[in-house]
Amino acid sequence: MNDQVTHDRYGLGVVIGVEDGVAVFVDFRSRQERITAPFKRLYKL
Repeated sequence: MNDQVTHDRYGLGVVIGVEDGVAVFVDFRSRQERITAPFKRLYKL
């Protein structure tokens, strides 16, 4: 958690929660999103 990430659609964000192997919750400042696996467009910085 608290890892900085970037997403092709939503931009820069911070991981605020993890569902093991299923999804991550990311705070992109303007919105929070649940990104499900596989994490094709989500990259750890």
